[in-house]
Amino acid sequence: MSSKIIDSERVTYFARGFRITNYLFDDIPTVVNEIWDFGDSGSDTAIYDRIEVVRGATGLMTGTGNPSAAVNMVRKHADSREFKGSVSGSYGSWDKQRMVTDLSAPLTESGNVRGRVIAGYQDNDTWLDRYHNRKKFVYGVIDADVTDSTTLSLGYDYQEANTDSPTWGGLPTWFTDGSRTHFGRSFNSAPNWSYSDKTSKKVFADLTQRFDNGWQVRMNGTHAENDFDSKLMYANGFPDKDTGILVDPFGSNVGAYGGWNKGTRKVDAIDTYASGPFELLGRQHELVIGGSYNRQRSQFYNSQSTISSADMGNYYNWNGNIADPAWGAWADYEHSTTRQKSLYTSARFSLADPLHLIAGARYTDWSIIGSTGDTSNNRVTPYVGLVYDINDTWSTYASYTDIFQPQTQKDINKKYLSPTTGKNYETGVKGDWYNSRLTASVSVFRIEQDNVGQSTGIAIPGGGGEFAYRSVDGVVSKGIEFEVNGAVTDNLQMTFGGSRYVVDDQDGQSVNPEQPRTSFKLFTRYQLPMVPDLTVGGGVNWQNGIWQEGSGPQNTTLRAEQGSYALVNLFGRYQVTKQLAVQANINNLFDKEYSDYLAPYAVYGTPRSVSMTVNYAF
Repeated sequence: MSSKIIDSERVTYFARGFRITNYLFDDIPTVVNEIWDFGDSGSDTAIYDRIEVVRGATGLMTGTGNPSAAVNMVRKHADSREFKGSVSGSYGSWDKQRMVTDLSAPLTESGNVRGRVIAGYQDNDTWLDRYHNRKKFVYGVIDADVTDSTTLSLGYDYQEANTDSPTWGGLPTWFTDGSRTHFGRSFNSAPNWSYSDKTSKKVFADLTQRFDNGWQVRMNGTHAENDFDSKLMYANGFPDKDTGILVDPFGSNVGAYGGWNKGTRKVDAIDTYASGPFELLGRQHELVIGGSYNRQRSQFYNSQSTISSADMGNYYNWNGNIADPAWGAWADYEHSTTRQKSLYTSARFSLADPLHLIAGARYTDWSIIGSTGDTSNNRVTPYVGLVYDINDTWSTYASYTDIFQPQTQKDINKKYLSPTTGKNYETGVKGDWYNSRLTASVSVFRIEQDNVGQSTGIAIPGGGGEFAYRSVDGVVSKGIEFEVNGAVTDNLQMTFGGSRYVVDDQDGQSVNPEQPRTSFKLFTRYQLPMVPDLTVGGGVNWQNGIWQEGSGPQNTTLRAEQGSYALVNLFGRYQVTKQLAVQANINNLFDKEYSDYLAPYAVYGTPRSVSMTVNYAF
């Protein structure tokens, strides 16, 4: 997996060469908007028990989505029948201050009803000049054992983020003569009047009924409301190397565009399934059958402005001190309702003691009705896989599934692209030692797709800064991944993994070349035998060089490159008492300077940072 910083407020994640669009919250798929920023990637992880990642096409899980990976955010629950909690505080680089409180308690004498509250606050600058962010969140959940076989969970999650001087895009990649710019990492392209405010509210419920025969029925539902209000500015054109004046490639006198966007999104989703064992031909098998419904209603308003090159002045001297421009009338830029209805079933058949067949299918009916057009699609997504247990340690597998991904990107005429379709093949070997304390896996995959959306780098006329996309056929991604994870010794834990893939279209042109084709990761954690309260560790992430093309000066297309690099992180944790622990972290130890986004604008990766955290548990 890899990440890409689009600007100060947006981060996207990729796997196997494609963007990850499959996000689930407690197993419920959620559509992540690829254009507007609702803060989906910035949800605070303190409220989650774990984050599960399944690589590859996951149509059986999510119905639609890219063949990259599915990320399931599993919330924390009230699982304690006695009062307990923790308080943590941290301070780090760029005046980052963070406090988190986590409290659990029984709400009845028997403990069959329990509650948990997690709340936090964060205040920080960054390496960008004038940037400031404030974030707060509160999460509450009640878990009840209604009967010995029935459990019910009810919860609420509120998150709010407010940012001063956030960036929209990054810094111009090229001068007017086509040579590369090199602004300092602290250079902030945002004006002082810009801001970005986001709020998220979610309520959820989970009901599980277990039966004596091993079957269970689960109903899981959520309602979410998101709002954003962002007033941003995008520097236009390319600076003259001598004067620093921004020159528009099309000859206008526009030095920057302003975009004031407001949006709301309401999501209602429910998933219900039954699962359990059954016997056939003298052997026991497992069956899952269920259905889901997801409705997303979105509305976006937009106002635009322009700032002349003269008013922007010498970009070398830019400090954000510019008057708030005159804004145009508010426009109902887009409103839409997206629905996804699914029925699914899967079974795990025990063909023989070492051989298992997994087969399933999901029917998905997807539609979007909106002010910029309507589109609908339906598809049956099959899945089949074989698992052979070689012995108690090793197993091998092979799988096949279809790919179905409706697209919300638009072409230059503001029309939705046709759905991405394709096939995903995968085979591999897995190892398991010491009751899963140490695991290993190697997988080989091949992904074939048509109608893959690719950015043209050209803005849609009247699109509020939205870029036009085009469809590419014959896209093939093929590669290999491996990972070793777990306890190497009683004191040493390690994760070592890597991937290598290539992805090209039918003409042999590279697809998403801004994503690393080869990457390795190594993380270790060591508990000193002579000082058992001290744990030290660190990690290295290495990736090969990348490149990206974008619109250059004088209506040209230029390529920007970033060479291979490694990032090194370190940490140390000391358990002062049974309740009190102190941890120090250093990220990007050697302060490597690199570009995370390349063209048509550039965004630097995160410089070296240091933090100290104190945690008290009771």
